[in-house]
Amino acid sequence: MGRGGLRSPLPWLGALLVVYLGAPIVYFLVRLATTHARGFHTAGLFPAFWVSLQGATIATAAVTALGVPLAYVLARHRGPVVAVVGTLVMVPLAVPPVMSGILLVYVIGPYTPIGSFFGGHLSTSLVGVVLAQSFVSAPFLVVTTRAAFGAVDPTLRDTAATLGHGTLARFFRVEVPAAAPGIRAGMVLCWLRAFGEYGATVVVAYHPSSLNVYTYIQFASSGLPGTIAPTALALGIAAVAVAVSRLVVVRHRRRRRETGALPVPTRPDPPVAAPLRFDVGLRLGEFHLSVAHDARALRLAVLGPSGSGKSALLRCLAGLYGAGPGPVAYGARRVEAIPVERRRIGYVGQGFGLFPHLSVWEQVLFARGADPRIAAYWLEALHLGGLERRLPSELSGGQRQRVALAQALARSPDVLLLDEPLSALDVPVRLELRRELRRLQREVAISTVLVTHDPEEAALLADEVIVMVGGRVLQQGTTVDVYDRPRSALAAELLGVRNVAPATVAGDGRLQCGEGVLLRAETGALAPGTRVLWRVRPTDVSVSAGKEPAQDGEVLRARLEDLSWLGGRVEARVALASGLVLEADGGGLDGLEVGSPVQVAVAPGAVRVWEVDVDQDTARPPAGVLTG
Repeated sequence: MGRGGLRSPLPWLGALLVVYLGAPIVYFLVRLATTHARGFHTAGLFPAFWVSLQGATIATAAVTALGVPLAYVLARHRGPVVAVVGTLVMVPLAVPPVMSGILLVYVIGPYTPIGSFFGGHLSTSLVGVVLAQSFVSAPFLVVTTRAAFGAVDPTLRDTAATLGHGTLARFFRVEVPAAAPGIRAGMVLCWLRAFGEYGATVVVAYHPSSLNVYTYIQFASSGLPGTIAPTALALGIAAVAVAVSRLVVVRHRRRRRETGALPVPTRPDPPVAAPLRFDVGLRLGEFHLSVAHDARALRLAVLGPSGSGKSALLRCLAGLYGAGPGPVAYGARRVEAIPVERRRIGYVGQGFGLFPHLSVWEQVLFARGADPRIAAYWLEALHLGGLERRLPSELSGGQRQRVALAQALARSPDVLLLDEPLSALDVPVRLELRRELRRLQREVAISTVLVTHDPEEAALLADEVIVMVGGRVLQQGTTVDVYDRPRSALAAELLGVRNVAPATVAGDGRLQCGEGVLLRAETGALAPGTRVLWRVRPTDVSVSAGKEPAQDGEVLRARLEDLSWLGGRVEARVALASGLVLEADGGGLDGLEVGSPVQVAVAPGAVRVWEVDVDQDTARPPAGVLTG
């Protein structure tokens, strides 16, 4: 601990509690070491110890078998029934143990129907001890395990479902291993509480005597000397239980699985072309998603800002919301009624969805029907050779992303769904993986849906694009058409298309771009007064210092709003008199102060014009895409 830590009052406050908890144990150990009459040969000591040991172990096993599923249900569901059940689980913690025993007597006492059925022997047998210990110790396991299940990344469940695993398989192969540290902690607490239980046990099952009942009898008859041996046994078994639990955790963390020799990599057969068609609608609280699309190409990108519903759409296509959202087809195959685990999809969600307890080789073989030879091919193709034995925590971000892709591709899916797969990566790694994805798309003609907020990524990796805002389609079509002719200024902004603005056809080959700003353009047969969008590339706009007024609409008067150095180039932002802002090459404007007057010239024929309803920034998706 550093000097700063010693000056803080927090360690000292913690030390007071440590002293308070440790002092009685230290004094007892001193007494144990210095006395000769420890009482280990007293009749009944070890039988009582054996009763407590058996009872605690059996109670913990029973509570674990029943409590872990209960904790899972409580963690995964909401509602009044779950709230009532959660409250009932906490009752043994809220009442004194003696009262817990009295409550049990009403159910298993010798004169109750259950007690009579067993001949009144439940309260005079090991069974009674187990029942009392289970009642008071169960909340410790359920509460701890519920928190552990609640902390499991939901992406892991989604990934396992898309890899072909049903509900029980996901529970045993994903949820339980992921929550294992919390489950182990709950089991240790449950066992220690059961072993140390006195109040409920003495009411329900006085005979046979547990170690705690035996200790109380010794204390009542002979005082502290008669309690030395049972107290020493209790401390010793508690220390052993804690040590064993920690040893299991350490061994679990250090384990490595041998993968053996990998099979000969085999290139997967090309999948049957399956462009997606869908017409989905989904309500999530106040948010309403409504998107339809009839893909003509294999590569589709869904582009939009955060909160636009992109990930919800992808989950609908994967089947993670069930059949409710509406019809979805992979090529000619309708799949909305097919459970997600049977759709044969590859799904890479945000956060990669790698299982923390599995090595790289186990990750790529986790899918049902995964072919080891194809898995070996994807490890090789994605440059993951030599990493087969590593856990996800031992991989870089780029390596984890590659493993997630190999995992999704190892079962040769019909459709590959990617949810912001590169957003969390550093720029160099992201650019490299973009190239990898593009190469994979060329090599394996698999239908791909990519969710992204990066317009450059969408343009690079897709042949068709859907632009979304607020759960609705703003624009959709081929990548070339959408990027070349944005439907609105908002669409242009989301697509990263610069220098797009509304205007009105003024006639004589000119556009009225605001008060006092006329711009030459090829308006074709568009009638004067027609509302249009126009675009000019930044490279076709030149800026120079000057104070002369605009001449005949060819040279526009403007003000330098910003001048940015972007590594290999200088970008200028200029504000025209109408408030319109254009981006242009800022080379040659070095030394010019922001706010200075400039002149803007647009290259002849560089302005592209198209008619559009500029007031409509959202659009209804085409209806009836999948009505047949």
